[in-house]
Amino acid sequence: MPDGLKRLHHSGQSHFLTFSCYHRLPLLAQMQMQDTFLLALEQTRRRFQMRVYGYVVMPEHVHLLLSEPDGKMLSNAVQLLKSKVSIQARKQGKSVAGEFPFWQIRYYDRNVRNYEGFVTQLRYIHRNPVKRGLCTMPKEWPWSSFRAWALGEVGIVEVESEMIAARREAARSEVPLLSSLK
Repeated sequence: MPDGLKRLHHSGQSHFLTFSCYHRLPLLAQMQMQDTFLLALEQTRRRFQMRVYGYVVMPEHVHLLLSEPDGKMLSNAVQLLKSKVSIQARKQGKSVAGEFPFWQIRYYDRNVRNYEGFVTQLRYIHRNPVKRGLCTMPKEWPWSSFRAWALGEVGIVEVESEMIAARREAARSEVPLLSSLK
């Protein structure tokens, strides 16, 4: 790990992650890999038993707001996620293999220590496509968790939002009621 870079794992805190395509080339958009990335994120979320609070897939980078994996290192989850996308790009013949890698080697990881920091990072994630001029409103960007938070929509990635949590809790409370009607 480079000097000065400290990752605080097993802290029980959420993590704001950013990682980029090789040399910040817009490979995710050029190769139409946005949905492939989201599928890989969902597979990684399940395997590492993490909660995904927010995400945005930009043309050349990704932002994630995640919980720590249950009993495992976050760096292993990121490594698997990036590998899945790279492998899928090669399988689909969309890879630039041999020329250069798909991803930059490292990733940025910042612990989110409190509610205010959580909200700040989530807003940053959702507003990133608007700020870059890729859309006029966050709900227009299809590769973001904004619609899960704002509208309760279910997408490729299970997002841990207030609406989804309330819906899940309501579904749990309905199960005993239905079974008692038999």
